Amino acid sequence: MKKLHLSTFQIGTRSTPEQGLRIGVTRHPPRGVPKDRWTVDGYFDVWLPTLAPEAKLVSQILKLNPEKMREREKLFDRYERELLSDATGRQTVDLIAKISERTPVSIGCFCKDESCCHRSRLFRIIQQHAASHSR
Repeated sequence: MKKLHLSTFQIGTRSTPEQGLRIGVTRHPPRGVPKDRWTVDGYFDVWLPTLAPEAKLVSQILKLNPEKMREREKLFDRYERELLSDATGRQTVDLIAKISERTPVSIGCFCKDESCCHRSRLFRIIQQHAASHSR
């Protein structure tokens, strides 16, 4: 398997050169921020809501207390099933995996605690997808 140059970030934090292309994987872009300010203000370089969970699932994830990991994992499992259930989700995951084989890519969300955020699962999904398609 080729090494992926893949990382995660919290939207709104200062970018670093090793993050490469910063992709926002949220359902909605930052409120009140013009598109031409996304990169300049440290949000992301491109917004890709295709990789975000459905709005209902986002609200369910956010309602859980951080210590309820079993319930959170069930919701992340649902997110993974939904993401990979159609060609658009699978092809987008494949695209990110292929790009990150060649150049640094970072996926980001607004959540402070990555362990409670879908970006941690998305990171694993992309890694697993790359591993299964490199054979």
